[in-house]
Amino acid sequence: MLCLTMPVLGGMTFLKPPKPIVLAYVGGFRGVVDADNIMAEKLTHINYAFVDVKNNRAWLHNLATDTTNFRKLNGLKKRNPALKILISIGGWAWSENFSDAVLSDTSRQAFARSAVDIVRQYDLDGVDIDWEYPGMKGEDNVFRPEDKENFTLMFKALREQLDGLKQQTGKPYLVTTALPGFKEIFTHTEMGKVQEYLDFINVMSYDFYVSGPTVGHHTNLFPGGGVANEPSGDRAVQLYREAGVPMEKLVLGLAFYGRGWQLTTDNHQEVPRQAVKTNRVGGFTFIKDSLLTNPAFVRYWDKKAKAPYLYQPEQKFFISYDDEESVRYKCRYTRKKGMAGVMFWEYFNDPKGYLLTEINRQFP
Repeated sequence: MLCLTMPVLGGMTFLKPPKPIVLAYVGGFRGVVDADNIMAEKLTHINYAFVDVKNNRAWLHNLATDTTNFRKLNGLKKRNPALKILISIGGWAWSENFSDAVLSDTSRQAFARSAVDIVRQYDLDGVDIDWEYPGMKGEDNVFRPEDKENFTLMFKALREQLDGLKQQTGKPYLVTTALPGFKEIFTHTEMGKVQEYLDFINVMSYDFYVSGPTVGHHTNLFPGGGVANEPSGDRAVQLYREAGVPMEKLVLGLAFYGRGWQLTTDNHQEVPRQAVKTNRVGGFTFIKDSLLTNPAFVRYWDKKAKAPYLYQPEQKFFISYDDEESVRYKCRYTRKKGMAGVMFWEYFNDPKGYLLTEINRQFP
């Protein structure tokens, strides 16, 4: 990443730090993307979610829609010429075939070539891999012990293929990945080796709790206390550092959506919290405009966790989410730690841009 120099007194110069990454995952799985309403000037990167894996190749699941979306997203560069558009391959639903696709050197090369062909054909800026999960069960994915080494070799193949494309076009290309914040992932990956081929890693520091019976903050920055080995964004970052990933290659994940549960008791402050049912919540625009304005829902702030939550006592409804205050703390955390920036899932969960606007306040 280019660093500009700034003159100061005495003939000395200092490096101007690079602009922090502000990366949005934009879902193309819903159909044609409403690109006109994406605040492109407030973003540095868009990861297009998702490209499927089929027959050991990167595969556009909905060709007509995907190609239309690539054109629309590239059109945003008229408003922000520095914006980078990447394809994100996999995701929760489309990771089942990764293990087979990268099982041999021949298949890895074919997979990498197919991904780079999409980048070349649609004039994009790189490849993001969202394999959920190498060596571990995800939704219904194939996984095997060989995934550990093959995960590394996959990125090596992608890096080499994209470097080859760069020699043809003169344009640099990015290789990135999205990975979870839980400890088990490090048993099944070689992050110290993997990071050598990556420009940065998007740490999915959210979904710490998805279903029950034990629930809590799903995207807290720090532990709130009262739970052994409580997951948090800070803990995830430290795990990646311990695994050999430089801080400047880590991007902290923000959740632009909430998760909710019906608790077993009416004591919402008791930890660990226990739930009897999972409830759908929605994105932050809905939370801010419809729930925070509803007197039945009360907002609380966990000072230790640096995390908000809503509680509706009549239904014992507990909602965990990110808001402007927690986003502010997370952005300041990344600057203090020397991280690359922040990313979030998913852009249209907050179409009014409440949280993106706050990110830009912190990253002027």
